[in-house]
Amino acid sequence: MTGNDTIVALSTPPGVGGVALLRISGPQALPAVLSFLSVDLLEPRHSTFARFLYQGELLDEVLAIHYPAPHSYTGEDIVEIACHGSLYIQQTLLQALTAAGLRLAEPGEYTRRAFLNGKLNLSQAEAVADLIDSVTPAQHRLAVSQLRGGYAEKLRDLRQQLLDLTSLLELELDFSQEDVEFADRSQLHLLLSTLQTQLAALLDSFRLGNALKQGVPVAIIGRPNVGKSTLLNALLNDDRAIVSDIPGTTRDTVEGMLTLDGITFRLVDTAGLRETEDAVEQLGIERSRRAYDDALIVLHVEEANVPIDETDLHNPDGKKHLLVINKTDLTNDVPPVDYGVPTVVISALQGTGIEKLKKLLTDAVGVEHTDNGVLLSNARHCEALSKVRQALNNASQGLDSGVPADLVAVDLRDALYHLGTITGEVTSTDILGNIFSRFCVGK
Repeated sequence: MTGNDTIVALSTPPGVGGVALLRISGPQALPAVLSFLSVDLLEPRHSTFARFLYQGELLDEVLAIHYPAPHSYTGEDIVEIACHGSLYIQQTLLQALTAAGLRLAEPGEYTRRAFLNGKLNLSQAEAVADLIDSVTPAQHRLAVSQLRGGYAEKLRDLRQQLLDLTSLLELELDFSQEDVEFADRSQLHLLLSTLQTQLAALLDSFRLGNALKQGVPVAIIGRPNVGKSTLLNALLNDDRAIVSDIPGTTRDTVEGMLTLDGITFRLVDTAGLRETEDAVEQLGIERSRRAYDDALIVLHVEEANVPIDETDLHNPDGKKHLLVINKTDLTNDVPPVDYGVPTVVISALQGTGIEKLKKLLTDAVGVEHTDNGVLLSNARHCEALSKVRQALNNASQGLDSGVPADLVAVDLRDALYHLGTITGEVTSTDILGNIFSRFCVGK
């Protein structure tokens, strides 16, 4: 599905630089560019030095590369021109090429054409935007994993199993008068259960995948005056939060960003949890509870030699709970006690134990999963997979209830539809427009 028109855009950021790169894609890419160059041909996939002539005068000396279709990023003829980074040169090059009949590309149009021409599936195309936006090693690894197709392979496997299952049921419809069953119902139950387990694992990974993409949310909670704000400042190595001996000093959440081993953590210092009649402090405590709800990791800060309530440490809420025993600078005796959760003994004021706490934070994320595991990090995909799971639940209940095969097949077709919206087997102009609108121009 090759575009009929030819597009052009700067692929380098706007502004002055040493070099700028223009990308031209479409059927007229090569003849349009050659009409301005001092050479008669561009050897495929070789860099060619040439003079770019505009209105009979030398505009710039450039390097041009021709990537013939279909062996290019978009699957179309592509020519890339590297010129000097002068704003005047960049704009005049664009002016010359658009005057020759080329159209300025829309955001993400090159990657959209790559998808339409079968060079990428839709989930891989979305990974391109994540790769460009990545700013930490963890975000980069996650985007590269999805771009290389590990996630797409998982989806293809799910889709093939669904197709096999649906085909068997629909085959029965062709022989409905003979009253035969091509699909053993016990095997169908087993296959549906396996698919649901695989989907559950993918959906459960979304919280971690999204956290790695956006920054892992960490809530620092505890009673007033246990040293939460001092701990935030120690982790950030900055006086971000106000520190005072007066309980209730922190009345709002205070955030800071910390990068460890390539993973970004969003640390949130919260108001001390206690009963209070102060209306402003009550608002801060309510925000603390919201920060707890949003967190992937919870740091429970307690004061050394003060009895610890272990109830909250073992909350079955899917969060990683870490115990931080603070203010060891005020005591020489902190007895070793196993509280059943990762524990670190520190002095936030003096900075002791902070490095061990940082190690516990990275361990709590589980960095190893970003290399070998398949993580779900796209909210659109999460919504679609939730609909797939619901359709499979409906199919499973239908089998349990003994409903006709054609009705079960309808639920399975519904699951296939929602899975197809992720991989690109099912698309619409609205879906594609929404996805590619967030891309930068030139990609």
